[in-house]
Amino acid sequence: MNTRNDRYRLADKVVRRVGYGAMQLAGAGVFGPPQDPDEAIAVLRAAIEAGVDHIDTAHYYGPAVVNELIREALSPYPDDLALVSKVGGRRDELGAFLPYNDPDQLRAGIEDNLMTLGVEALTAVNLRLLDDAPVDDRFVDQLGALVAARDEGVIAGIGISNVTHRHLLRALEITDIVCVQNAYNLADRSSQPVLDECRARGIAFVPFGPLGWPRGQHDAIRTNPVVSDIAAGHGAAPAQVALAWLLAIADNVLLIPGTSSRNHLAENLAAGSLSLQPDEVTRLTTAFGTP
Repeated sequence: MNTRNDRYRLADKVVRRVGYGAMQLAGAGVFGPPQDPDEAIAVLRAAIEAGVDHIDTAHYYGPAVVNELIREALSPYPDDLALVSKVGGRRDELGAFLPYNDPDQLRAGIEDNLMTLGVEALTAVNLRLLDDAPVDDRFVDQLGALVAARDEGVIAGIGISNVTHRHLLRALEITDIVCVQNAYNLADRSSQPVLDECRARGIAFVPFGPLGWPRGQHDAIRTNPVVSDIAAGHGAAPAQVALAWLLAIADNVLLIPGTSSRNHLAENLAAGSLSLQPDEVTRLTTAFGTP
């Protein structure tokens, strides 16, 4: 990773801009144990050895499976490691994702994360909203549960995820927000107003699906001729170019690309040292149309 614009504040820590998302360490469909638990442990340890100091997770990955892998691999944790989780959902016995977002359930979700990770406090917890959630009194009450947790010292900062610009502005009327996690990549810039607001206010923006999701979007990015041409010019993979573009467009972007492979981990982290020229950033931005 390079040192230019390499760090950004996340709650009570200043982290490298390329971190690690742990979701893919669970089994198929983010449910159950991984096919190769030893490799999952090795990936986590390799991430820390490579300098990663920001890991994103959730108790409902598995459920509990991923948090327990993180604890087994990394506890006792490095002092500078930012552990960030999210609440707002749960998995049933068949793996279906269900809402778990009443205020008392959100607090229970925080406690579940603390228990399975084996920590007394988390760097940040994101309130993960369901699609098309309204900006209403319920949203205010949900945020109140996270405010209470922060005031009690079990989380250092509050984040929100899968939100609109209106959600962000309403949340900021209630409390400080340290990060926003929304879908954002070369092919999906529907969250551009949210990113712009976060940048103006010094809030970390953490794009999920940074390489495109679902698969068709991912393939569209990987095979785009502009992406391929720029990748060839740098001797890089198309995915690295897509990640480097995200780092180049705004200093407040923090990446959490996920993988269950050490080789893929190394490729993702190397994107942090790929410096795109301004004209390359412009070509990539325009290749997929305006937001």
